[in-house]
Amino acid sequence: MIPVDNGNITSPRNEIEESNGTQVKEFASLDISTPNEKDLISQSLPSPSPHSNGLKSRLRLMFAQKLEWSSVKKMCLEWIKNPMNMALFAWIVCVAVSGAILFFVMTGMLNNVLKTKSERNTWFEINNQILNALFTLMCLYQHPKRLHHLVILCRWRTNDISTLRMIYCKNGTCKPHEWRHMMVVVILLHVNCFAQYALCCLNLGYTRSQRPAVGVGITISVAIASPAIAGLYIILSPLGKDYDCEMDEESRDQIPKPFEKRYAFASKDQQGEVIELENRPNWSGGILEIWHDISVSFLSLFCIFCVFGWNMERLGFGNMYVHIATFMLLCMAPFWVFVLASGNIDDDNVRIALIATGIILCFCGLLYGGFWRIQMRKRFNLPAYDFCFGKPSVSDCTLWLFCCWCSLAQETRTGNSYDILEDKLCLKEIDTCDQVSISTLDREDVVVSTKSGTSFTLEGGKDGTMTPPTPSSVQKEDH
Repeated sequence: MIPVDNGNITSPRNEIEESNGTQVKEFASLDISTPNEKDLISQSLPSPSPHSNGLKSRLRLMFAQKLEWSSVKKMCLEWIKNPMNMALFAWIVCVAVSGAILFFVMTGMLNNVLKTKSERNTWFEINNQILNALFTLMCLYQHPKRLHHLVILCRWRTNDISTLRMIYCKNGTCKPHEWRHMMVVVILLHVNCFAQYALCCLNLGYTRSQRPAVGVGITISVAIASPAIAGLYIILSPLGKDYDCEMDEESRDQIPKPFEKRYAFASKDQQGEVIELENRPNWSGGILEIWHDISVSFLSLFCIFCVFGWNMERLGFGNMYVHIATFMLLCMAPFWVFVLASGNIDDDNVRIALIATGIILCFCGLLYGGFWRIQMRKRFNLPAYDFCFGKPSVSDCTLWLFCCWCSLAQETRTGNSYDILEDKLCLKEIDTCDQVSISTLDREDVVVSTKSGTSFTLEGGKDGTMTPPTPSSVQKEDH
């Protein structure tokens, strides 16, 4: 039977094609690009206009013009002054030296020096254990921060999105489906850590003759490939590309273009209504004045890691748990890693040297506290100690190396002596000492004054935001 529609003969083939076409149109009408909850949260937080003033932009500008070795030297000296970069450079040098010796032993280039097979096997195992320890320590140091990024991705709050954008997104701007791409990168970095831990267990749990070659090959391949893939993914995915953000004028006005998150110390009276910003705050007591606050001194002695992390978080230097875990690993992990690595080495002198290296690295882990003491002093404009070669940064690190508990107690007492204000309303640098900007406070009306005598009132709106003072409300007292 051939169907007839209004006197027109319709073939079954045309009917099938027409029905299929209708289904295709219905399928095409579906919004297959509907953003999920994570994307909606990302879109609700506008990103600032892309800007780049870091190392990449300076390198691009330098190579775009004629290469000047003086500029390269200046940039390298500026980079190496950072204590974190110093530690990274030392780690790279140790990896390069140990890796080169291992390569020479494997290729037979040192056969004239190491004439017997037992000597070559010993030096192979020594450098293999050193490389294993170095890469394991690097993964241990990075893992707390990576775990924190994973937690932030899982909860995905608006306050945390900008932090992840600055780390994983080019220019720190919003990218399409950025949550998914960031999750892929973070998972790959976790795979790198766990693969390195598995490789470390194989190297420490088995001797060279009993060590499974297949397991070692798989773990090495995964440990090397996962961060390499993560780096390529960041470059080739939308995370590493520029996008034009199309938004209306109202949304564009809400973007904090030149805003910078700042912190300051402030003191207040007994009523808690008058806040006085401290332009030149002082340390609360000297280094050895532990009796100034005995409870803080005891806590700094017996709970140094917890007190340090808590103090860093309230001062605005990152997550408390990340600081606690990182500080503990820096002061404990090198000893155990190098002690376990020395168990598979037959040479007694090398074994003692590895154990001594682990102890020295644990001692140097206290420099982590010195680094953040430097950041605290610079951020809050605290007085500098210059007893060590006249260098404040060297003096801060020396205090933490030889008197870490007293240094932490002083930093904690200083944080307790002042109110820490998070300044979110600074549009530009203010050169005059008679002007000041203040952050959002819990009270509705707050009178703010500086050491120079300037005072003004901030009125809180219904939504909790602060209304800037009018020119008539800013008064300067005559002295």
